[in-house]
Amino acid sequence: MCDQVIRANKLFAGGGEPPLFDHMVVISDGMIQNVAPFVSGSFGGDRVLRVPVCAPGFIDLQINGSGGVFFNDSPDQPTLARMAIAAAAGGTCHFLPTFITAPGTDYERAMMAVADCRLPHVLGLHLEGPFLSPERPGIHPPAAIRPLSLADVDLVLSRLESIRGDDDRQLLITLAPEETNIILLARLIEAGVIVFAGHSNATMAQLGPAIECGVCGVTHLFNACSQISAREPGIVGTALTDKRLFAGIIADGLHVAPTNLAIATRLMGDRLCLVSDAMSTFGSNLTKFSIGGRDVTLVNQRLQTADGTLAGAHLGLNEAVAAMCRLAGVALADALHMASGIPARILGMDDRYGRIEPGKPASLTCLSDDLESLAVFVHGEEIVHQK
Repeated sequence: MCDQVIRANKLFAGGGEPPLFDHMVVISDGMIQNVAPFVSGSFGGDRVLRVPVCAPGFIDLQINGSGGVFFNDSPDQPTLARMAIAAAAGGTCHFLPTFITAPGTDYERAMMAVADCRLPHVLGLHLEGPFLSPERPGIHPPAAIRPLSLADVDLVLSRLESIRGDDDRQLLITLAPEETNIILLARLIEAGVIVFAGHSNATMAQLGPAIECGVCGVTHLFNACSQISAREPGIVGTALTDKRLFAGIIADGLHVAPTNLAIATRLMGDRLCLVSDAMSTFGSNLTKFSIGGRDVTLVNQRLQTADGTLAGAHLGLNEAVAAMCRLAGVALADALHMASGIPARILGMDDRYGRIEPGKPASLTCLSDDLESLAVFVHGEEIVHQK
């Protein structure tokens, strides 16, 4: 017996492979039971959902809020539940709630919230700061930016096992390598923390020892980091060319120029993933909120402060997929892989997610031909999302 059948005109199994036409995914007990050509009459019509496109469930490594809530404001279970429902409007199945720079050790509240969370949507936690460069704060409150300390490392490691839980959830920390003691950095990485460089003004020479230590990625490539110049590759040039580094990128047509999206895709290939960097406005009617006392307004799909500083994004991953195809000439199969298989690999969870095949959890993103989110299944359960 099966619980649900998804019949897709085009089924993208994952890995950038071309689609299978008129195939079905059979779901039982939250798992994918079978993937096969659809045979009419095999299942009762009430159990068959027909969709134009079915893809491996999207995974967002950087989402600050959605559905009218901001994780920094209320890092708790109601906020995580609300974010999970609202993020599905962009086709997202799983995510790392992202807690940005806040005073002192406020980030511990986010760690406790994720440790207590039992939602399968939540695959861990992303701490974006406060260990950043004061030269590259972006929207982060400058007064709260500071170097990583021994006390911070001890606190993070004391909470690490509770975050992991029974599902081996992950902790990702974005920091500025040039502001970080290499011995403290090594302790985090040796304990299994995923560390990305971001909000950093590091040179390639400064970034090199951090990569040797185990820094494995760059947060929102091209934004809030050192750029390529004639005699200095910076973080951007290093990420584009060093095969040890992954990177997330915000493909909304605002954060990164289309040509740069194309350059990054061509040079990085399956080291580049899509992130939303979504804020509380996404999946809601909200048009204004504040970060660290600074007002942020949604203007023509752009989240900005009064002085025009970008403040996250009003973006679903389905829109990022569409933008990569439209603006950067990326094939749909590859863009879908950037939203599912590559983030799964970054998290070390590609044995569970990022492909549609028997034996894996039934986490699926169903889209229209124009890539609107139609249905999202997380471990076989359909998530009724709000737009």
